[in-house]
Amino acid sequence: MADTPIPAPRARRSAKGERIALRASHEQRELIARASELTSTTVTDFVLRASIDRAEDVLADRREFRLPPERWNAFVEMLDRSPVEKPRLRRLLTEPSILER
Repeated sequence: MADTPIPAPRARRSAKGERIALRASHEQRELIARASELTSTTVTDFVLRASIDRAEDVLADRREFRLPPERWNAFVEMLDRSPVEKPRLRRLLTEPSILER
């Protein structure tokens, strides 16, 4: 059976009690308004969802992760290993691509 990827946790829905204020130019406001209209959402919902998505992307690779001691030690050991020479990978990354030929 193939492993099923587990989606990253999303921000939980909770009562909206906080306010976020921002300033935008007329052009920025119009751009956001057009996009929110095309997605059938309010400007507030559009901006909030876009902000949450971006915040989750930024934080995704900076979150803490925990491992049991034996798995942590194995992880550190792998990081400390000398790199393995991969000639095909080196050639792939150093030769011009087919688009550059």
